[in-house]
Amino acid sequence: QVQLVESGGGLVQAGDSLRLSCTFSVRTFNTYAMAWFRQAPEKEREFVAAISRSGNSTEYADSMKGRFSISRDNAKNTVYLQMNSLKPEDTAFYYCAAEFNMGDYVRTGPASYDDWGQGTQVTVSS
Repeated sequence: QVQLVESGGGLVQAGDSLRLSCTFSVRTFNTYAMAWFRQAPEKEREFVAAISRSGNSTEYADSMKGRFSISRDNAKNTVYLQMNSLKPEDTAFYYCAAEFNMGDYVRTGPASYDDWGQGTQVTVSS
């Protein structure tokens, strides 16, 4: 049974940084595109960032460009989300997701991703 486990969330102040990690217990991690989504209370789940299986292609939501950075370490089966200059509106549950994808491209829609983690809470105080 494959499993994604996120970590690194917490309570921070506006302007601070956090790095989220997600480990995917699959034998062929390098055949999966990985993504981060987030969901705030009473809001739809929204795309944050995605990275292709090689790491050569990345995509970001407009509001995260320049502040967030996604990366992966295929040797560790782990994807990261570095979040800088955090704002109160970044407060949400952050989810890691995986899509079996042999291409070197990414998708931004949640329906494209088959496996999801349980999420980690990020709270940014003003």
